[in-house]
Amino acid sequence: MGEEANLEAYLKRINYAGSIAPTLETLEKVHRLHPAAIPFENLDPLMERPVRLGLSDLEQKLIVERRGGYCFEHNLLLKAVLETMDFSVTPLAAGVLWGHEEGYEPATLSHMALVVDVGGVPYLADVGFGGQVMTAPLKLRAGLEQQTPNERYRLTGGEPVWQLDSEIAGVWKPLYRFELTPRSFDEFVALNDATMLRHRDNLTAARAEGPKRHALYNARLRTHEGGETTTRMLTNLLEIRDVLTSVFGIQLPDTDRLDPALEKALRPGAND
Repeated sequence: MGEEANLEAYLKRINYAGSIAPTLETLEKVHRLHPAAIPFENLDPLMERPVRLGLSDLEQKLIVERRGGYCFEHNLLLKAVLETMDFSVTPLAAGVLWGHEEGYEPATLSHMALVVDVGGVPYLADVGFGGQVMTAPLKLRAGLEQQTPNERYRLTGGEPVWQLDSEIAGVWKPLYRFELTPRSFDEFVALNDATMLRHRDNLTAARAEGPKRHALYNARLRTHEGGETTTRMLTNLLEIRDVLTSVFGIQLPDTDRLDPALEKALRPGAND
């Protein structure tokens, strides 16, 4: 177990009330509330500012400053919180399949997930997978279709490679592959160095709000609910700033770097 998280501040941030005993009910409630309160966003790399993964950095950004982050930030914070609650947590690295053609083989590990032990039963937890983030932990069992407050998910494989899929509009879509090899903090720091570079060019944000999913890619805002998707194209900087604040709940950083970074979302061809 590493540093203890500021549990009181985190629970207030995600609007959690109730028992913090290391039970499945606690894990499920935290896993549902976290992605509703703390969005996925890449403003720091977009502004060419470094993403720091120390616990104090994560708490300052995601809790105190009411920002969001990407997978390493979300899941390292969740790991610290769960360990402070006396859960046993194993950090994992994954290769992303989402957004790629069928048959794609990820050459690198670029995502982080967690396995959480609850009374001797392992669960996959992940609050940092952007627009398709899980809103509940999944029992680590191959072939079992599991319903969350949003979509259904399933795990396949194992021994040693697992794959996570999500059912979208009646079709199973692959999200990522992983093994149960524990990864060190230093390994995630190295993976984060490469991830920062990949997030420099395009604005992304995502949030799971009850039955709705909001996803922003540059100037294209999509909202998914009940199998239906609505799309809105943002046309200026004011609209982008407003959506980041009102839809994603991001307290925008007060820096001269922000507006030039957001302008990247409006460049020709950015939404092709």
